Amino acid sequence: MFALVDCNNFFVSCERVFRPDLEGKAVVVLSNNDGCVVSRSNESKAMGIKMGVPFYQVKHFVDEGKLHAFSSNYALYGDLSSRVMSLLADAVPKIEIYSIDEAFLHLDGIDPETVPQLCADLVAKIRKWVGVPVSIGVAPTKTLAKIASHFAKKYKGYKGVCMMDTDAKRLKALELTPIDEVWGIGRRLAPKMLEKNVRTALDFVQRPCEWVASNFNINTVRTWEELRGRVCHEEEREERRKSICTSRSFADMIEDERELVLRVSDFAAMCAQKLREEGSAAYDVTTFMYTNRFRDDLAQYFPSVTIRLDVAANSAQEIVGAALKAFRTIFRQGYKYKKAGVIVSNIIASDAIQASIFDFDDELRQKHDRLSKVMDAVNSAAEASGSASGRSMLRLATQRPGHYADGIRSDFRSRLYSTSLDDIIEIH
Repeated sequence: MFALVDCNNFFVSCERVFRPDLEGKAVVVLSNNDGCVVSRSNESKAMGIKMGVPFYQVKHFVDEGKLHAFSSNYALYGDLSSRVMSLLADAVPKIEIYSIDEAFLHLDGIDPETVPQLCADLVAKIRKWVGVPVSIGVAPTKTLAKIASHFAKKYKGYKGVCMMDTDAKRLKALELTPIDEVWGIGRRLAPKMLEKNVRTALDFVQRPCEWVASNFNINTVRTWEELRGRVCHEEEREERRKSICTSRSFADMIEDERELVLRVSDFAAMCAQKLREEGSAAYDVTTFMYTNRFRDDLAQYFPSVTIRLDVAANSAQEIVGAALKAFRTIFRQGYKYKKAGVIVSNIIASDAIQASIFDFDDELRQKHDRLSKVMDAVNSAAEASGSASGRSMLRLATQRPGHYADGIRSDFRSRLYSTSLDDIIEIH
């Protein structure tokens, strides 16, 4: 059996942990630059606010006092997520963290009769110790556990835990689940399903396997099998990413070349940092920039260029150097840039780097690697101590001082209650 633990309206719930006065009120959390709604409370859903709606379309509710809006506070959300996951890890033999707000629990070896109480205790414990409400769905497969968690979240009578432990419960749940809500189907395949008169998960599993295989791919067949109770999704294996992208839309359009150099340097340094964290290195570094495609009155330009390194690298010096070389190739005066970013690709394991026999910079590269380790150690310590400089205390001269997030609009950001001593909650 599997249990899928899902934090309810996670970003909103995180904001409410330190603002209990917001319980029962309409709350939304916004994307970077306060662009659109990415998390909604049940109350804001009841107001008709849709996921992904541009913030300017609902800002009047904030002005009228009917809605509370928050800018994304990923440091806070990440910290509370780690607290939730640590409680889950203590309760079961093995967990798989699926996303920042979801985790699969492996219940093998646990007495089935004790599972309902175990899950109920987890719901209560996480709510009390962390402050975040969660829903838990228990079923024979991960896909069914996903469906069960939706029922646990949607219907209060379950008290946060839905057990799909009989075939009758499975069939009833499938009958009530629209096909576009099935994990592995979603909105991408749903239109094709609807064309073939498959409207619910039950309609889908009642089709022969041969029909599924002839109309869809092997992953859809696995979903069909899982809905019938046969485990097909084994433990997710962490595979090395094929590319890493760091990009931002700017709060205001930028024309100044010097300012863009600072931004691109930041993005490249973050890519290099992620490579080192994952034990990877990259051969290709791509820099891209966009003007504002919604401004028909402005000249448009969407350039990008890739630099191939002779030897795969993950040091900030080499990745930033390549990104800036690409930037200087594509930058043109006279345009107002709204977005820029850096992509590193053609990624390999850092312990598999092979130098060319014509590589005359090996000694310099080793110095860069040693310096990167020092920078990582100092910046990690600074971040852990709650320093205002965070992970950019030590940086290259081409980077901006302060947080990487500088320049991103966040007019409604809450405090870093749990990760910064400067923002710790005050009791009067």
